[in-house]
Amino acid sequence: MIREIRIDRIEELIPLLSDQEYRPDLDRHRSPYVYRGMTDAAFDMTTSLRRNCKELQRTLEPAILKNFAKYAVIEDPTVYQSIWRQMFLGQHHGLPTRLLDWTQSALVALHFAVTDDNMEAMDDHDCMVWRLDIAELHSLLPERYRAIMEQYKAEVFSVDMLDAAASSLSSYDEDMGDHAMVVLEPPSLDARIVNQYSFFSVTPMGMDRVEEFLDRYTSNTVKYVISKDLRWRIRDMLDQLNMSERIVYPGLDGLSRWIARHYYVKGQKEE
Repeated sequence: MIREIRIDRIEELIPLLSDQEYRPDLDRHRSPYVYRGMTDAAFDMTTSLRRNCKELQRTLEPAILKNFAKYAVIEDPTVYQSIWRQMFLGQHHGLPTRLLDWTQSALVALHFAVTDDNMEAMDDHDCMVWRLDIAELHSLLPERYRAIMEQYKAEVFSVDMLDAAASSLSSYDEDMGDHAMVVLEPPSLDARIVNQYSFFSVTPMGMDRVEEFLDRYTSNTVKYVISKDLRWRIRDMLDQLNMSERIVYPGLDGLSRWIARHYYVKGQKEE
């Protein structure tokens, strides 16, 4: 079941930002959660593959990955080693894939939630942050997947672990059906992945709507709906906390995006 929490005051962000679980075995507070920020609370969690290929996504996905690997091998000679590496690398560079982006940082998720590319639309609609419990999600996995996690003493999958569990797209889809999916931590190929504290969920083809799956099979999923009236205030607060495009997109592109927004002039919209 998905629990929806509405945030109308800045103080109501505190539970989201301080949500850590005490681990008696470690005597530490460690979060089992990953977060996903979305600029419009009305948006569905739809993969870029589904948006791009519609009902032909299952048919076209192998061709997309094959052609990506054929040309990407110039940049990364290891891309042929794993279908999952092809998918992760492609997602990182804008290829339509079945992956959904997540982060272990609530601040990073907030950045993506409150930062519209179209700054004129910042006041038009509420935004949201999803919170997903990795441990709960992985408890739904088939025994073979959970055994691999135990073997690696891991709480989240790596590319190598997922290769060991499912070497093909069809075997993964058969194993997951519509009632399970893997959360993957990608290798740190560049500073953007590191700074964004990136994770991916691997959506199986049998899962038509991720929200329906989460509502039916999970208990700890939370959808934080953030009032549109707070978006600019939270955006300014994040800048003060050094959470901006300069951090999540290291380099000149992120710097330019941050400067453009920093000097953006708010004004009345034209009638």
